[in-house]
Amino acid sequence: MAQIITMPRLSDTMTEGVVATWLKKVGDTIKTGDILAEIETDKATMEFESFHDGVLLHIGIQEGQSAPVDSLLAIIGTAGEDISALLSGGTATETKEEKVVEETKAVTSSAVEMPAGVKVVTMPRLSDTMTTGTVATWLKKVGDTVKEGDILAEIETDKATMEFESFNAGTLLYIGVQEGDSAPVDTVLAILGPAGTDVSGIAANYKVGAVAEVPKTEEVKVVSQEVAIAEQSTSGRVFASPLAKKIAQEKGINLSQVKGSGENGRIVKSDVENFSSSAVATPSQAVAEASNTVAAVKPFVPAGEVFQEEIKNSQMRKTIARRLSESKFTAPHYYLTIELDMDNAIASRNMINGLPDTKVSFNDMVIKASAMALKKHPQVNSQWREDAMVINHHVNIGVAVAVEDGLVVPVLKFTDQMSLTQIGTSVKDMAGRAKAKKIQPVEMEGSTFTISNLGMFGIQSFTSIINQPNSAILSVGAIVEKPVVKNGHIVVGNTMTVTLACDHRTVDGATGAQFLQTFKAFMENPVTMLA
Repeated sequence: MAQIITMPRLSDTMTEGVVATWLKKVGDTIKTGDILAEIETDKATMEFESFHDGVLLHIGIQEGQSAPVDSLLAIIGTAGEDISALLSGGTATETKEEKVVEETKAVTSSAVEMPAGVKVVTMPRLSDTMTTGTVATWLKKVGDTVKEGDILAEIETDKATMEFESFNAGTLLYIGVQEGDSAPVDTVLAILGPAGTDVSGIAANYKVGAVAEVPKTEEVKVVSQEVAIAEQSTSGRVFASPLAKKIAQEKGINLSQVKGSGENGRIVKSDVENFSSSAVATPSQAVAEASNTVAAVKPFVPAGEVFQEEIKNSQMRKTIARRLSESKFTAPHYYLTIELDMDNAIASRNMINGLPDTKVSFNDMVIKASAMALKKHPQVNSQWREDAMVINHHVNIGVAVAVEDGLVVPVLKFTDQMSLTQIGTSVKDMAGRAKAKKIQPVEMEGSTFTISNLGMFGIQSFTSIINQPNSAILSVGAIVEKPVVKNGHIVVGNTMTVTLACDHRTVDGATGAQFLQTFKAFMENPVTMLA
């Protein structure tokens, strides 16, 4: 029976998609798990996997074409099957949409029979870009009494690890996502209700009608070479891209021996191309080779153990990698570097900090000077869109903060309207909460410009990747004491180097240079920032 495949909704804001590449052609045999195509959404280009077996009978959207979500993407069925009725909009066979409707009706009817007091808790959407979440820690276990306001679990999103609070009271009857496992938004996370209530049917029905059950990610283990060789996959399915499978077949490579470097251990093209059968040896071969080597070499050779550790990528680390890659390879970066005379800034800071209950850092001064310079050069405070360039006349500066799992960027809203002391207080508060994983996603949204400061680590100069959709990011180095020329004489001075990374689509070289000149004037004459 032919199945209609529609353009999927691959992000929360996606309304249409573009077929970047078809990895199958009409007439090809399709198996569940095969990648049909690469779909370009409003946020990324993603692989689209088939959930059906059969033959690809029809392609509805060609490469490079865009179409709204739910448009006819493809039809999969048996070879030679008549699909004319489906192409003409008929209903000779059951379509995917009809099946979903029937399942939804079944769930609705079962929901009516839900026992009194039972509440289904689903994976929450804790950030604007979150599509999946990982349960970092369960703070309650099945059988525990839960009160409204109790913390059920810590959920790891693409931006931070956050505490998830219960809005219901009852007994924790069921846990749907185990610690370390990931699941899409709206998947059953837990069920609360009166103690002793049987909720097995509720959990099963909800999964059928809402979100398909996601395979659990295999736990990453650190093992010796001998144990790793002996272990074999028991799942019966090798997770590999179609191209990787094809190359492996041509080269006669057993994919069960290939270690995948893709997401969730998926084997990709480079894994197969770089695979060497000589790297897979039996324990006895390894011992024999080691013995021969020892016998052949007379001088003493230290015998050590090769030790490697694999750490599963967090949602934050995956998101950082994806967004920085997108920025670096889509925005044409260029860099402008300038050196600042910091003698007046040092003197001004000492005077300000001499006042009661006042504490200002050099980073606070950089933020304030940047905000004031952005008001004078709003094109640097812009973002690129395919149809237009957006000039932001409000200034929201993001401040990069290093945390245990990676990097977050809290945002100071309307920075140009803040005083130096207000900036200092806000940055200290948000940075502290970010490191303690207490900052909210809304506090990391809406930046128009970003500052990254590594001066406190002694880094004198560096370049950063633009934090899109911003058009620029300022990299701030350390203050260095060195000989400088003033009024024709060599004296000891204090300098600081800053580098502005710009998106050439929105910020021309002259515009970026003028911004840095204005920024330099504010930093070298801090009194002008107090006016």
